Amino acid sequence: MRARVDQFSNQFQKIRSQLQLVVVGQPLLLDQVLWALVAGGNVLLEGVPGLGKTLLVKSLGQVLDLSFARCQFTPDLMPSDILGTQILDTASDGSRHFRFQPGPVFTHLLLADEINRATPKTQSALLEAMQERQVTVAGKAHTLPEPFFVLATQNPIDMEGTYPLPEAQVDRFLFKLLVEFPSQSDLASILDLTTGVKPPTVEVVCSAQELLEMQTLARDVAVAPELRQAIARLIRSTHPQLPEAGDAVHKYVRYGSSPRGAQSILLAAKARALSQGRLNVSLEDVQAVALPCLRHRILPSFEGEAEGIGSQALLQPLIDGLQLEVKA
Repeated sequence: MRARVDQFSNQFQKIRSQLQLVVVGQPLLLDQVLWALVAGGNVLLEGVPGLGKTLLVKSLGQVLDLSFARCQFTPDLMPSDILGTQILDTASDGSRHFRFQPGPVFTHLLLADEINRATPKTQSALLEAMQERQVTVAGKAHTLPEPFFVLATQNPIDMEGTYPLPEAQVDRFLFKLLVEFPSQSDLASILDLTTGVKPPTVEVVCSAQELLEMQTLARDVAVAPELRQAIARLIRSTHPQLPEAGDAVHKYVRYGSSPRGAQSILLAAKARALSQGRLNVSLEDVQAVALPCLRHRILPSFEGEAEGIGSQALLQPLIDGLQLEVKA
């Protein structure tokens, strides 16, 4: 088991090192995206245009040797443009039959670019794919390739002509990550890399099968019962109608995290522990992944929206104050 953990850690660092060749700065973002992939979850990337979100996802597919498809979400995009459609074929003998033409969702890595620009009907087309790894067209289920991930982007500034993601779909993202604007030194490095004669390239350092093995190993990481209880307390403390909630949650939160939030925290914490070469999950792992796991799962109340109280301001004190309760 120790050898497998060391191999996992080395593989993780190889993938990260390749991504750093094209994605300048953002070390935490790279770690978080890789934790999510090892945990088998989807990622929602939020940031202004030009920060390299698309480059990150495309480079990820190249490094992991995964098939990659990009779908630009627009108001006129239809569900069949993503999932596929039935086509009427005519055989040589004149007979006709329907044939399924797969859409771009039939890939390992799907980039849903500006996902909030599509209508709710089109957004909901991804619900089954993101959760069950299959799509149903004309009453027939079609299995998606393994592994399968959706990495979606959205712009937090230009909200005109956008449709907020339904809560059910937002809940299917393991992480919501905020892509920060680069520092001055990072921005200078970006200019150096992208305006030269030869742009940087990445190499394949991991296969789809190896990634599946990393996912399997992550689920085998040991977790103490006290740590599971701590995660459960954290999730319950986000619900204003429950006694565990504090005054701020009672006042500013309309609805807290779903149980899927707890699952996301535990899976991501296991991936983080393995990436650091450890066989067990620590409280630090849980605290490191809790915010990206929960920030999109908290619905603010009217008072919270009116006073501009964001989910991070509400969650951070709960996460920082999380402790293990060891029974005597």
